[in-house]
Amino acid sequence: MIYETSPIRRRATAGEMRERHAALVAIVSEIQPCTVRQVFYQATVRGVVAKTEASYSKVQIALVALRRSGEIPYGCIVDNTRMQRKPTSYSDPAEALDTVARFYRKDLWQYADAYVEVWLEKDALSGVIYPMTARYDVPLMTARGYASLSFLSGAAEHIAQLDRPAYIYHLGDLDPSGVDAGRKIESTLRELAPAAEIYFERLAVNHDQVSMWNLPTRPTKTTDSRARNFGSQISVEMDAIHPDMLRALVGNAIERHLPQHEFDVLKVAEASERQFLSDWAGRLRVSALQVGA
Repeated sequence: MIYETSPIRRRATAGEMRERHAALVAIVSEIQPCTVRQVFYQATVRGVVAKTEASYSKVQIALVALRRSGEIPYGCIVDNTRMQRKPTSYSDPAEALDTVARFYRKDLWQYADAYVEVWLEKDALSGVIYPMTARYDVPLMTARGYASLSFLSGAAEHIAQLDRPAYIYHLGDLDPSGVDAGRKIESTLRELAPAAEIYFERLAVNHDQVSMWNLPTRPTKTTDSRARNFGSQISVEMDAIHPDMLRALVGNAIERHLPQHEFDVLKVAEASERQFLSDWAGRLRVSALQVGA
């Protein structure tokens, strides 16, 4: 048997490396906070690197070097799959009240006629979506692919107790498992909360978005048993969508139920109540000083 010779891989020159690094810095500056995979997809769209596993490794290595050199701040690249757990503690009651005042959030949905949740397939992208859901005080449910029955039952129990319709917005990969995971979430919530009024909508990734935004695709894995029901030869990862577009999709969906003018009024009330708490923290601190004297 005769084997063909493998193509010779040419090493990038120092000049090409500098150009690649500059392009990656520009991408991160534009879309941060973002994941390594999001940077990679934006780099492929812009022709900075090829869409291969080898190129992904190059981007990954480059981003490490650029953060260590200070050209990219560490906080620009997010990884929400790892976390630190520690109880919150305070030096005195005044500090505790200061913290409450600083992080005080008004329940923006207390008198709304709808309940909204955003469900996300990929935990790695939660740092990209969370700024938008946090802004509007909406729960971000990270399913990590197929959500566990325990997680779904807890969500369904909460929805079942509502006196208003629940709107569930789902974001996942456009591939057999991503689409099927969304269907499972919807069907299980309906099963466990049969009396609830539930509206389920897939925000991304959809086929029209692939053509509209010229998203990079990959062949659908025919070995996946769910491919038959998927009905498409191409698959697209959610990471391929520009972070600003993802946040806009989420923001627009939420604003259907909490219009901007209502949101602005509630935020003014929130600021006033936060100031009230801050004033009380100041009084408590003065009182403690007087007692100590």
